[in-house]
Amino acid sequence: MSYRIDPRPPLTSEVQRIAAEELGDALRHLAAAQDNPDKCLHECRKRLKSLRALLRLVRSGDEAFAKAENARYREVSAILAGQREAAALIETVERLAKSFPAESAGGAFVPVRDRLVARRGDMLDKDLAAVVGPAIAACEAGMRKIRELALPDQPEMAADVLADGAGKTLRRARKALQKARETGEPDDFHDLRKAVKAHAMHLSLLKKFWPSPVKPRRKAVDVLGEKLGDLHDIFVLRALLRDEARQLGRRAETRLPDRLAKHTQRKLSKECLVEASKLFDDSSKRSAKKLVRNVRHELAEAQPEAGA
Repeated sequence: MSYRIDPRPPLTSEVQRIAAEELGDALRHLAAAQDNPDKCLHECRKRLKSLRALLRLVRSGDEAFAKAENARYREVSAILAGQREAAALIETVERLAKSFPAESAGGAFVPVRDRLVARRGDMLDKDLAAVVGPAIAACEAGMRKIRELALPDQPEMAADVLADGAGKTLRRARKALQKARETGEPDDFHDLRKAVKAHAMHLSLLKKFWPSPVKPRRKAVDVLGEKLGDLHDIFVLRALLRDEARQLGRRAETRLPDRLAKHTQRKLSKECLVEASKLFDDSSKRSAKKLVRNVRHELAEAQPEAGA
């Protein structure tokens, strides 16, 4: 099947289907994590993000269910975050070295990278089994819980639920963009990144209903999401490089990597703000109104008996 809401079946059964597929994939990646922890944990967290975006989309239709299950998967993602972040920081240092070949020719990034590799190895040795077991248990419990979801399936009410969720994410992205412009703080860019990722998933879920050409918008949103992800990793790396505990080496070893990371941070921040402005400065309220009209039309056409 696919990560896309089909207007023909009832909304409840469609959301249950998609949730079960995402959880099934997450469980498969967790089961294989021992053999390939970096890839499998990353893929598992991607499935959980997709699941949480689905729950946010339909939250107004079953508030208690969506709130409780979103909290469940937020906790699972947090359990798995340390291992993924450790691998992402190594990738970030490697990208920096490629971006500044002249400065890295003398091995400027080697001490920092070696310490990040050792740090990741320590985390895997100590924590992999401890985090995978609880994550599997939580996902299995979530799989059993899916059958309790109860959404409004009557076309007009279902349309309101979908438009409400999509509209809230658009407003969330716009608010985060305004705050990131004002402060430039890592947390505000991180909020923007989360809203952008959720919006990308809503574009996939609502591909049959979205009021504007979806393919080019989805491509632009994905590019922005990747850049915001790279920016987040730079923020995290710089915090470690400047850590007074000297986790990544003496100041003499971290000064140049930090300076180059700062240069990349400024460049990425400006690019992200420009690209986000193109996507989210329009009226989110207008987009949501168009969406609800499209959803009502498609659901009524696909479910004439329910509409009647």
